[in-house]
Amino acid sequence: MSEWSVAEPKKLTFDEPVTALHVRVASGTVNVVGVDEGSAHLEVTSIEGAPLTVTQKNGTLTVAYEDLVWKDFLKWLDLKGWRRSAVISLAVPVGTRVEVGVVSATAMISGIDGRTVVKGVSGDTTLVGLSGPVRADTVSGNVEAQALTGDLRLNSVSGDLTVIDGSSPSVRVDSVSGSLIVDLDPAGRASDISLTSISGEIAVRLPHPADAEVSVDSASGPVSSAFEDLRVRGQWGAKKITGRLGAGNGRLKATTVSGSIALLRRPPAEDEPWDDAVPKDAVPGGVSGADSATSPDSGGPTHQKGL
Repeated sequence: MSEWSVAEPKKLTFDEPVTALHVRVASGTVNVVGVDEGSAHLEVTSIEGAPLTVTQKNGTLTVAYEDLVWKDFLKWLDLKGWRRSAVISLAVPVGTRVEVGVVSATAMISGIDGRTVVKGVSGDTTLVGLSGPVRADTVSGNVEAQALTGDLRLNSVSGDLTVIDGSSPSVRVDSVSGSLIVDLDPAGRASDISLTSISGEIAVRLPHPADAEVSVDSASGPVSSAFEDLRVRGQWGAKKITGRLGAGNGRLKATTVSGSIALLRRPPAEDEPWDDAVPKDAVPGGVSGADSATSPDSGGPTHQKGL
């Protein structure tokens, strides 16, 4: 096993193959990028407080504080002991399995084909162009996932979760009070999407034409839909949006207790603005879809203006 102690800005190159990467830091910044060829590289551009320990053993590269243990993730909530900061960048082979844990540090991971797991407390996380399965857990930090093609699982307590140009075959997003925003790639395949929140708002932008069986439930929050083929039911208390879009090959299920739910329609052309294809009431926190539909009791399809 090779080992280094990094207490000042430093660059390291690892000639031995790297198949797994483990990173655990407190505050600062973590950047991980996948590269097609060449050796793995580490650059520490700034570090304050305790030194980082870097080890390489049996294909696993670890960059971490020794007392920041992956299995004790919940103990990271006690931030008093983490008065340390580091800004690090890593380039690893695209097929590397990546695990990143941060307390308040921001993390950005891009271009990885292997499995990616991120755990955070209050730091924000950005995931771009990942094709392997992804899981991210956060307490209050925000997570943004862009152009992901592998299975995706996001969990949050109060942080906002955003999926942009998503084409993952399976998407599971859960939050207590954070907002959930999911924007699906029109060129992507049909997806199995499940979104759950207690009080956070949920907004889903679907391609037009869309291809999914839709089931939306809110116990007390408003709901709205920009699709004529979907039915909005309920005026007081529980509200539902149900129906089939296209052939119904995909599945969209969204559930909330008191948060609002909006189903938005992506414009046919990318250069068209969102507002041209989305009625004013089809936004989280706006007028419920039941108010803009035909009589909820009739069970008829909604008729929105501006579609």
